[in-house]
Amino acid sequence: MAKKIIITIARQYGSGGREIGERVAASLGIPIYDKLLITEAAAKGDLNVEVLKKADESAANSLLYTLAMGSNTLGAAMHFGYKMPLSDKLFLLQSEVIKEYAAEGSGIFIGRCADYVLRDEPNILRLFIYGDLDHRRERVLERHPDLKSAQVIDAISKTDKRRATYYNFYTGNKWGKFDNYDMAINSSTLGIEGTAELICAFANQMMK
Repeated sequence: MAKKIIITIARQYGSGGREIGERVAASLGIPIYDKLLITEAAAKGDLNVEVLKKADESAANSLLYTLAMGSNTLGAAMHFGYKMPLSDKLFLLQSEVIKEYAAEGSGIFIGRCADYVLRDEPNILRLFIYGDLDHRRERVLERHPDLKSAQVIDAISKTDKRRATYYNFYTGNKWGKFDNYDMAINSSTLGIEGTAELICAFANQMMK
């Protein structure tokens, strides 16, 4: 019987990380978790999902408030009358949901600091997907043809910075730093399909 496997994918904007995850999930026959996590977190915390989505989009802004409070240990801060920003509540709720799904069996988790949240899982494959800037720009332009090239570069830079700020703050690790992951893959080298096939081959070896 194949072992349970947990795959986490952190990715640069435009690298195709989400599409790669979808292909891997389909090939391995395991579920993939991404935007659904916000909906599940809202239900768990009895919060409005649209409000949480907005908090998720602007999380980096509220991080500055939390940093000013002098703590990134959220649990400890709560005991001193700390009014937790929605982004912090979202992180804690999402972490609970991620752990619950991981406890159910194999799965792929996109973003959400899942590699950190599930760091104690015994059979985990932590991936970071990156890509050459030209390839990433082309992919973003395909999805958003109304944008100008300069706007795309700006969107890539800001999105990556936001992801890095979020990850670095909540985990204490550095987003994209190679030793936080088991594999860092340039999706521009093999393309979306080739990268997915490489990950599947690696995962199948781990599940034997």
